[in-house]
Amino acid sequence: MTAQTDLSVEFPASRQEWLDFVARSRKTESALLERIKELNCLYGITRLAQRADRPLDVLLTTIAELIRASWQFPDITCASIRLDDARHSSENFRHTPWCQTSPITVRGEECGEVEVCYLEERPACDEGPFLREERSLIDAVSDLVGRIVAQRRAEEQMRALSQELIMAQENERQRIARELHDHLAQDLSLARADLDRIAAGLPADGPWRGQSGALAERLGAAIRSIRDLAYGLLPPGLTELGLVETVLAHCEDFSLRHGLAIDVFADGLDGLEFDFDTQINIYRLIQEALNNVRKHARASRVTIRLLGSYPNLLVRIEDDGCGMDLERSLSQAGRNRRMGLWSMRERVRLLGGKISFKSKPGQGLHIRIETPLNRSSREHD
Repeated sequence: MTAQTDLSVEFPASRQEWLDFVARSRKTESALLERIKELNCLYGITRLAQRADRPLDVLLTTIAELIRASWQFPDITCASIRLDDARHSSENFRHTPWCQTSPITVRGEECGEVEVCYLEERPACDEGPFLREERSLIDAVSDLVGRIVAQRRAEEQMRALSQELIMAQENERQRIARELHDHLAQDLSLARADLDRIAAGLPADGPWRGQSGALAERLGAAIRSIRDLAYGLLPPGLTELGLVETVLAHCEDFSLRHGLAIDVFADGLDGLEFDFDTQINIYRLIQEALNNVRKHARASRVTIRLLGSYPNLLVRIEDDGCGMDLERSLSQAGRNRRMGLWSMRERVRLLGGKISFKSKPGQGLHIRIETPLNRSSREHD
């Protein structure tokens, strides 16, 4: 015997029951549409929160526009988000008597509010002219905004601390380099000169003459090591010779010491002047990239390109090494604060620029750095 499924639908028997049924259906449909608008609002805010490249003021203005479209009467709705002393509003915002607000709190302290207004009077509802669900929605929006603001402020604080760390590191490097070059290396040079004078007065065939010569050689080797260390900490001639010549000299020395072929190309930089911060940070970025190649890449050749393309300076560094799992390496650099890829990213942020890495196992690493040429223009942006 074959089983049969009953697919019949029981319709209202009378006209009044039918009208009641239609009214209930329309009310349910309207409520569902309102819930969909609310979900779209919250989903849209969540998506916006992931746009780390978007300034906070632009993000808050966009959220105000999302709110405007999510209330029961969007055509006569306006919204505003006040954060501290700044207000970010929808295009049609103005204060009216028909207003609904919710405070924004960051780390337990109230720092603003979300405000929704109707531009025209509407019939009374659960809260003035507003639905009970709209109270839940505005509270959820203010909570999300508070979380976004807290995260942005924490990121800004971390970025500021990272930049202070890099600047402190650079200042300490320069101080140590000057101490090594101007004092220790000079003192050792004077000591060697005194030793040479003493040795000159000793008998040529005496035992002390040979020992003094060996000691002078050891002093000379120590002086060269100290100067190499000082030059690594503070590249000589950066302000006198300029960025390109200093990079060329470093790459030539690096190539000789480590047996790595390095090609350097520069174009569009003639007549351009860089402030010291830009020069030292670009130099450090190249220095760090070469050190990473030497330690990890197993490469035979590196190509460095510096291109002046106003208003930006482009730096590209490519090697033919073993490459890497880039996502894993960058996540580890962020968690462990390793002074490799992490320090490079922070240096570029310090310059107000952008850095990108491209790599696959067996395909080398490509680094692209883009930073403004004119530092003074960054400070006034």
